[in-house]
Amino acid sequence: MEHYHGVGIVYEDNHLLVVVKPPNMPTQADASGDPDLHSVMKQYIAEKYQKPGAVYLGLVHRLDRPVGGLVVLARTSKAADRLSEQVRKKTLARQYVAAVRGSAPQMMELNDWLLKDEKTNTVRAVNANTPGAKDAKLCYQKAGEADGLSLIRVKLFTGRSHQIRVQTSHSGYPIWGDARYGGGRPGEQIALWGAHLGLVHPTKKEEMSFTVLPPMDARPWKGFGEKIWMNEAEIRL
Repeated sequence: MEHYHGVGIVYEDNHLLVVVKPPNMPTQADASGDPDLHSVMKQYIAEKYQKPGAVYLGLVHRLDRPVGGLVVLARTSKAADRLSEQVRKKTLARQYVAAVRGSAPQMMELNDWLLKDEKTNTVRAVNANTPGAKDAKLCYQKAGEADGLSLIRVKLFTGRSHQIRVQTSHSGYPIWGDARYGGGRPGEQIALWGAHLGLVHPTKKEEMSFTVLPPMDARPWKGFGEKIWMNEAEIRL
């Protein structure tokens, strides 16, 4: 896999750019001023294709800053519109792997209402009738256990801010290393990874599927060994 300033290049054509965002890189520019995925990949396109002017690159979905994994970017406005439509219709398939604390059930569907505090950039589960709350749904399947942790494969049905982190924590199985919602300690890297992305190509109309696993030499992934490996049949929850 080719890399550019730490970002893995998985696939590219005239309409799409599929990349692996490294952990702790913002998806888009924020108040920190740190290099962000969107800006870095615009620079990549400008350099590779020698584009002297402004580069168009549409951002259609995001990963939380501490989370690494697959992100698709649109190289044309048409692609951005059609990918955004897939996001709205929930046909852009996003699946994750996570290591959660405790012995999680073999399979579970989580349905909650989440409320975001914009001032603190935190999210919490609330009652359904809470003003401003949004419904959140995911399901997960357990793939194994090691060192007091459960390895789960997560499928999102909604795309709420911090959704997986808040819902797993609220259900009693917080993600290892999550400093905000899971009691993670300094130096621990959150064990949540955007492992699978499925989409329909915006112009060719072909189904496309991408899978990239987290770094297997890192804690706590290395404790699970081969259990973390996924094939298409296993991850279609």
